[in-house]
Amino acid sequence: MRAGRTESNQMASDFEDHCWKDIVPKDVLDIYTHYERKTFVGPSPALIAIDLYELSYQGGPKPVVEVAKTFPSSCGEHAFAAIEPTKRLFAASRAAGLPVFYSSMDTRTDSLPNTVTATKRQKIPVDPSLYAIRSDFKPQPGDVVITKQRASIFYGTPLAAHLTPLGAQTLIICGESTSGCVLSAAVAADSHGFHVVLVEECCFDRSMLSHKVNLFDLHHKYADVMKVDEVVAHLGGMAVRKAS
Repeated sequence: MRAGRTESNQMASDFEDHCWKDIVPKDVLDIYTHYERKTFVGPSPALIAIDLYELSYQGGPKPVVEVAKTFPSSCGEHAFAAIEPTKRLFAASRAAGLPVFYSSMDTRTDSLPNTVTATKRQKIPVDPSLYAIRSDFKPQPGDVVITKQRASIFYGTPLAAHLTPLGAQTLIICGESTSGCVLSAAVAADSHGFHVVLVEECCFDRSMLSHKVNLFDLHHKYADVMKVDEVVAHLGGMAVRKAS
């Protein structure tokens, strides 16, 4: 940190205390100091789980460079590292009574044009079983699964129509991939006027470099990147108030 900073020192230190601190040099951090602020979970939150489907876990908890040879869409060990933190986030969200939304790919042949793909990756076979939500995060009664044809969970879907009557003001986002569908969801959510929270340990990607750089950019421009402990603690307080 630069000399001369007093009251804001702790805030600034906390603000950049995230997974990107080992790759973003000090001169770049200095460029972004005017984005420093207090991060928080805003009012009336909903949980948005992006693409926690089986495709991302193919090949098991192995280095992505290994599993990608057979399963090019797998996030390998990064996907599995996020399972336990994400289970904690789900449990805290349910205890606090948050609405829970998932996204997955629309695999219906009668609604998916051949020319539409979520990204520019090589076309892969559409096996509906690969787009089922992983059992660790199985949807419960009352949850909503949004199917989409593009990267964003908002684009061409009824998500906003669900959130508006619920009075949601904050979207807590987890899932994959950080550089793709999570990024698209966060930017779209901010554009819709929601306060956006990205839970660091509950987002993942094939590449740690892409994961870290995209979280860095989103944190400084469109979202509050927060640790799972912070978010779970906040939701725990909501659950206590709900029970009292």
